[in-house]
Amino acid sequence: MASSEQKLVEENGSVISSLLDKAKGFIAEKLANIPTPEATVDDVDFKGVSRQGVDYHAKVSVKNPYSQSIPICQISYILKSATRTIASGTIPDPGSLVGKGTTVLDVPVKVAYGIAVSLMKDISSDWDIDYQLDIGLTIDIPVVGDITIPVSTQGEIKLPSLRDFF
Repeated sequence: MASSEQKLVEENGSVISSLLDKAKGFIAEKLANIPTPEATVDDVDFKGVSRQGVDYHAKVSVKNPYSQSIPICQISYILKSATRTIASGTIPDPGSLVGKGTTVLDVPVKVAYGIAVSLMKDISSDWDIDYQLDIGLTIDIPVVGDITIPVSTQGEIKLPSLRDFF
């Protein structure tokens, strides 16, 4: 009798395990197909010189496919030139994405004077540097949780000339 009860318990356990595996697969498939906001970097510009360093601003457009606004937990960025990190930082709680629309975010990037001066020594006469800007937008989607949307762009930006300092 014990062996027949054991077989019944094993069969029931196998059925339950199979159902749980199917449920996990179903949920994973549905979560993989959930639309997420899309982001692009529209522009990176020189904005000015301050006491702390050289200021650049990146304009990032984020399209929200949902009718509800979505909170942005943080924006993180890394600015590189020739594989060398020249600026990095995090902007905590910058606001939220408007529902069913496009939100333009202004990401301030500050390059310290010491790094800017060393870049000036390494550049040619055109005062441009090749850069790569990597931005991570961490947003909080209900039910799913926090996700990070990676955005990257490359290009050239002007370094400040002496006129910009005075």
